[in-house]
Amino acid sequence: MRIVKWVFWITVWVLIAAFFHYTLPQTDIVRVTDTYEKRIDFGNNSIFWAGSSTDSAGQKVNRDVFFIQTRRAKGDVMVYRNEDTGWGWPPYFKFDTANLQAEAADARSTTGAPQYYALKHYGWRSELLSIYPNAVSLRPVDGPEASKGIPILNIIILTLFAALVYAIWVRWRRFRQSRLDPRIEALEDDIAARRGRFARWRAERRARK
Repeated sequence: MRIVKWVFWITVWVLIAAFFHYTLPQTDIVRVTDTYEKRIDFGNNSIFWAGSSTDSAGQKVNRDVFFIQTRRAKGDVMVYRNEDTGWGWPPYFKFDTANLQAEAADARSTTGAPQYYALKHYGWRSELLSIYPNAVSLRPVDGPEASKGIPILNIIILTLFAALVYAIWVRWRRFRQSRLDPRIEALEDDIAARRGRFARWRAERRARK
């Protein structure tokens, strides 16, 4: 039972960590190498794309999506999608996809004359699942070693979440100590008493024989 409990809570916390890692903004220092637009046929990975991937009849649809090709400061290639989030989840309220694509197109540079940018995004890149992080904003920086800045929003959100979890845990502990534990102890005492009476009854029967 204890193993099941540990597996359950580990699974819960892994899912929570994955949720925050996917949803919270991250910043990469990149050099923009190209931009393009591609028609995407949505499949089982549609949950990782912004906007609706089905029509009014519930059928899968395809649509054009902007992409930004980059090379990170460390040299590895990273491709970002550029989609509006609108009023949906996650709540970035992004409506400037076309403007961001124009900025990215203007920010292109070569290896010989590199220009680096801090690209804010959320999401994951998986070649196996064909999913891409979604670009949110782009700003120029001094070079590949430029600071990404302090993730103040992430710190605030995670601090509030930790405070909420702690508050729930404290209240649950108090509720358990004041309400559940006494009832559990009373139930255990009652079971022990019943077992004792049953044992005495069996002993008396054996003695009569």
